[in-house]
Amino acid sequence: MIRIVIAEDQRMLLGALGSLLDLEEDMIVVGKASDGEKAIDLVRLHKPDICIMDIEMPGKSGLEAAEEIRDLPCKVIILTTFARSGYFDRAIKAGVSGYLLKDSPSEELASTIRSVLAGRRVFASELVDDAYGGDKENPLTDREREVLELIADGKNTKEIATELYLTTGTIRNYISIILDKLNVSNRVEAIKRFNEKGWFK
Repeated sequence: MIRIVIAEDQRMLLGALGSLLDLEEDMIVVGKASDGEKAIDLVRLHKPDICIMDIEMPGKSGLEAAEEIRDLPCKVIILTTFARSGYFDRAIKAGVSGYLLKDSPSEELASTIRSVLAGRRVFASELVDDAYGGDKENPLTDREREVLELIADGKNTKEIATELYLTTGTIRNYISIILDKLNVSNRVEAIKRFNEKGWFK
């Protein structure tokens, strides 16, 4: 029987994950934690095979907890909404065995647990592509970066169009291209992603 501890600060999701994994014939959830500190305590207490860890939790984050238990005989799978290369890099350094995104199909979690226990490492393909493939340089043209910098300054579409002597339709097209290139869904995420990568001048 695969013994599992789950660390997740959203209570509803914590309960749902527990119920989901308890349905698997070869798995049992032996502990549930709502923060990183409790997760560490539960891993030390129950000595599980696997700890499924969210990243952003009160007190200690999932990454801090993973770093702290890396020397224990418990494999860590990060399950998060955050597809950030910085988080992924730190998770790899912490020795985690898996990194999945919360929008992954539910059956993927159970199969990942079995794969990890068999000695494999399982990472969300989009994170691997971002970390090890493609161009890590800023994908935006100078004009697209200029538009994004004006957005970051708090200017709206009309104000940007006026400043750059372009139509609002052209600016909207630029914004659409920027969101697509940065693989984000809105302006706030675009600014955050661009800033995280250190691409703002």
